[in-house]
Amino acid sequence: MSRDVPGLDADRLAHLKAVIQADIETNRYFGAVIAVARHGELGLYEAIGYGDEAHEVPLALDSVFSLFSLTKAFTNVLVFRAIELGQFALTTRVCEIIPEFGGGPRERITFFHLLTHTSGLPPVWIPKPGMYIDRLDEIIAAICENIRPIAPPGERAHYSPLVHHALMGEAVRRCDPKGRSFRQILEDELLKPLGMKDTSLGVRSDLKPRHIFPDFRGKPPQEHLSRNVPGPQGAFADERAEMPWVGAVSTVPDLFRFAEMLRRGGTLDGARIVSPAMLKLATRNWTGDLPNELYKAVAINHGWEPYPAYLGLGFGLRGDKVCPSLFGTLTSPGTFGNYGSGSTLFWVDPELDMTFVCLTAGVMQQAPNIERFQRLSDIAASAAL
Repeated sequence: MSRDVPGLDADRLAHLKAVIQADIETNRYFGAVIAVARHGELGLYEAIGYGDEAHEVPLALDSVFSLFSLTKAFTNVLVFRAIELGQFALTTRVCEIIPEFGGGPRERITFFHLLTHTSGLPPVWIPKPGMYIDRLDEIIAAICENIRPIAPPGERAHYSPLVHHALMGEAVRRCDPKGRSFRQILEDELLKPLGMKDTSLGVRSDLKPRHIFPDFRGKPPQEHLSRNVPGPQGAFADERAEMPWVGAVSTVPDLFRFAEMLRRGGTLDGARIVSPAMLKLATRNWTGDLPNELYKAVAINHGWEPYPAYLGLGFGLRGDKVCPSLFGTLTSPGTFGNYGSGSTLFWVDPELDMTFVCLTAGVMQQAPNIERFQRLSDIAASAAL
């Protein structure tokens, strides 16, 4: 539904909905659930299109999506919490918490390097070919056995699809005084306090009827194997999978609450999740003009000039240059958020005081996805009066 909200142009938001509908009609993707708000008030809150290519499953506001790498946003916040509680620090070497990760150049890698994707570790999607990825302990063991730096820490910005957030999730678990699993820490310290009742790590059984299983449209980037659910992408349907880098599912209403918590400085409805001081630090550009090496190749292959990575602590940033950006070109330089493979995105613009959440069905390739979300984000930002 579209609503008249002070500070938002209702006609421009109606145009945003129409653009998404046109995309669906031309089969760019199958459907989208979207929320656009200013000053915390929703101006656009809509389920558009379908969850499948055959257009047999209409999307609803409470449709449950696999978040892919947007899962990392939750892990980031739990790392922030651990730092604020003094369990470890940005300057703590990872091997101090996970000793088996030590040895050679890995000894120098800190949690700051993991959060800013400047560890020098290679950007692998799996630490050992053909392995199951549903168990965090097995992933950590495979990382420690197989993954070695390809550059000194701090020299390159190289987005890590798996390794960094697996290590950070394990560190959060090991430092928990209650001895909880990562899944339980997420539930207790983030999801329950924020009232995110339709979000879980792994596809909780009660959410399965509403879950939109990801459709890679015949071009899956790699396998995500689970010992519990058969198939090349079985981990995305596994209730017990514990993957702090890629394994969460959620809805737009829940993600909107998460994003609003960040917009409001770390607190929502009396639940204090993270401090303003931490968010101020986390939303600075810590990678300067370094390109994101993983997306540098995407840019070159698509005919774009490589552009800065614009990475904060765990968050992606809009930055101050006009270049391809999931967050658009009309948002302010301080806009920050996270995304997931070809389908999921949220951002918060502190200057415009806007929140944007969009989860889509029909996973797109990397460059077309950037173009799609840049276009949608620009239309949303242009609605600010």
